[in-house]
Amino acid sequence: MTPPDPPVAARPVLVRTRAELAAALAERPAATGKGYGRCVVMTMGALHAGHLSLVTRARELAAQVVVTIFVNPLQFGADEDLDRYPRNLAGDVTALAGVGADIVFAPARDVVFPAGDPVVRVSAGRLGEVLEGVARPGHLDGVLTIVLKLMHLTRPDVSVFGQKDAQQVMAVERMVADLDLPVVIDAAPTVRDPDGLALSSRNAYLSLAERERALVLFRALRAGEGAARSAGGGRADAVRAAARAALAGSDLALDYLALVDPRTAQEVPAGYRGPAVLAIAGRVGATRLIDNVPLRLDAEAGA
Repeated sequence: MTPPDPPVAARPVLVRTRAELAAALAERPAATGKGYGRCVVMTMGALHAGHLSLVTRARELAAQVVVTIFVNPLQFGADEDLDRYPRNLAGDVTALAGVGADIVFAPARDVVFPAGDPVVRVSAGRLGEVLEGVARPGHLDGVLTIVLKLMHLTRPDVSVFGQKDAQQVMAVERMVADLDLPVVIDAAPTVRDPDGLALSSRNAYLSLAERERALVLFRALRAGEGAARSAGGGRADAVRAAARAALAGSDLALDYLALVDPRTAQEVPAGYRGPAVLAIAGRVGATRLIDNVPLRLDAEAGA
């Protein structure tokens, strides 16, 4: 006997307007058997396994999962890739059906900004002046402005972000705390290909040769991680030196390699003890990539 076909996952409800979103969200589900009633995952589409892992995490946390898909123009610089950023809404909705999304909010630009681009925006403050803030001025301001707007529109109890965008997570967590937003932020681990390359929509821009060269980012992070776990106590300077040594001889056009406090995004001093993030960004060919790894440093000051 031929076995029956597996059940087809229910497609999420696709909404494009504010009115459609409000109708879909009219009744907040109870958090029966879950920690939260509603979780939102914010994306720019072109979804890959990394994005889908965030939705899977959201499904574990909440009774209702909302995914937003909006290519946010506020976070792109004048010379960046807004127009060529990959878009595949039909494929995204199909993929989201397989991981349990309930609602997909995919608004057009004039739905999100009915009065034109916003005059009043959120500032990332000191968090936006380092790392990505140097390489991409105003980027985090654009991220925070759209995150705050989408939180108001979707009214989540919890929101899942990917650790791959570590500075973004830091900024969102600080915004939530400083502006008293009633949302819990959950940071999900970075998803990687078997060779270690962090999943990113921008990986699609890499040629096969460039993709191989891009693995130097992961090798540098792994070297720093190894230094943090060393018997010598994981001194900050040793972590930085190990990561930089792994970059020697590569053709990565390095923007930054930094070991920072996850609360402030500032470089940690030599004798620092506690949680840290080793972050790297640079260009392989024409494609800019970022990556990071969370660490813990236990060296005594002056050790």
